[in-house]
Amino acid sequence: MVHPLEGIRVIDFTQVMLGPCATQMLADFGADVIKVERPGAGDLSRNFMGDMSETGQNNAVFCSLNRNKRSVEIDTKSKAGREMIYDLVRVSDVVVDNFRAGVMDRLGFGYETLKGINPRIICASGTGFGEKGPYAHKGGQDVLAQAMTGVMEKTSDPSIPRSIYPTTLCDYTAGMHLVQGVLAALLAREKTGHGQKVTVSLYDSIIAMQMQEAAQWSKHREILNWAAMPLTGLFDATDGALVIVGAFKQNPLRDICAALGLDDMSPDYPDLASQRANKPFLQEAFRKRIATNTVDHWLTRLEEQDLLCAPVRSLGTALADPQTEINGMFVDIDHPLLGSLRLLGSPVHLSDAPVTVRHLPPRLGEHTREVIEEFGLAPELRRTAV
Repeated sequence: MVHPLEGIRVIDFTQVMLGPCATQMLADFGADVIKVERPGAGDLSRNFMGDMSETGQNNAVFCSLNRNKRSVEIDTKSKAGREMIYDLVRVSDVVVDNFRAGVMDRLGFGYETLKGINPRIICASGTGFGEKGPYAHKGGQDVLAQAMTGVMEKTSDPSIPRSIYPTTLCDYTAGMHLVQGVLAALLAREKTGHGQKVTVSLYDSIIAMQMQEAAQWSKHREILNWAAMPLTGLFDATDGALVIVGAFKQNPLRDICAALGLDDMSPDYPDLASQRANKPFLQEAFRKRIATNTVDHWLTRLEEQDLLCAPVRSLGTALADPQTEINGMFVDIDHPLLGSLRLLGSPVHLSDAPVTVRHLPPRLGEHTREVIEEFGLAPELRRTAV
């Protein structure tokens, strides 16, 4: 089996989520990812929930983002450490970071410096808000990006309080954009022979995710909120909850009424405008009816009308669903400190190159000596860089 990124070497300065999820995807598809970590501390995720024991530095959260990588401890603020990084840059293809704007330059690893060492190098950076502008040096974080891009402001109904989206939506989205940028730069290098700089930000990624909403606002000054559509909602049944998306059909209101055993209300509310104006009445009729029976009962009835619907489930239930296993979404490992771990695999499936675990999520500095010897780094660096 040939991995598509086999032969590509990545120097990985990333921490926490945005960067590590990107470099893990590059590693999953064959890149040799060398994770550069601070001596004694490493990636901030190693200190998840404040546990800095040896086991804590290899917790499940860290492991979920760092398989197929090699870890080296390097004091990048020392002269010897910088020289070690420069030697790695000479034999590498990509350098990735997700620090605040300007940090890599201050460390001596900015793009202009590194391309002087290796003109083919690709420097990929993920920031909170971009590398220029009024927020360039503001600390970036997923929740802040949700708040500042309009995502947090919207709810499915004005009566529902605004809240923080509980999954790292912005980090993961920006991480995947970072992967796209790296792959595009690698393809461009095949044509031009030289590398370039790739930048993404949490802010841009979540603005971009709202491309439909942005176009509607720019053209009509109208808020497009898919969750607030009049025939879409979350409803409690006797044993759980379900969602209905009343769209993409010629007459969804008629079909919902048929599924729920209600009188057909579509003649009274025949178009989107009238349905929007009477959303509270329609939603209350659906809510009262669905509250009389089970989730499975209503899903069967709704699917008979070819309506879009689904149960509201916990993550544990989703992970236990046979569909998740069939889709190849698990990677099982036996970690020397944590024992058996079931991690999520890649959502991108290649028929000729399935994701495999070549390297377990590394212990801090596990591969320092190996990397020093592999690349023939100077003896003095072995003593002073780590």
